[in-house]
Amino acid sequence: MESNEIAKTSDITIRVSLDKERVPVSIAWAASDMHPEGQLDECKAMVIALFDKAHRDTLRIDLWTKEMQVQEMDRFVYQILSSLSQSYLRATHNKELAEEMAKFAHYFGEKTEVVPKES
Repeated sequence: MESNEIAKTSDITIRVSLDKERVPVSIAWAASDMHPEGQLDECKAMVIALFDKAHRDTLRIDLWTKEMQVQEMDRFVYQILSSLSQSYLRATHNKELAEEMAKFAHYFGEKTEVVPKES
């Protein structure tokens, strides 16, 4: 029997600093159960997707800083695509479709030269 009893909670903080044109200059984050209070880790980009329970729709926040380079964005997107195929498999057990997603992630990685092309 599955329990919905809450055993622990964690707060996630995201701080985005913007320039005058509202373009991110820096992004930092922390999770209350991973960091001492007040400590934030810097990052160059973030993608957050939330599935709204009431509206059954996806809400997204995609941000990257001015210093994010194209090669870094290629790697970031490749890693997201790869992890999405794994998440999809764990959530649905649809091995066939998860493998197709992983193949596309690999194709993307080869095209962007994030992963070496297979001979």
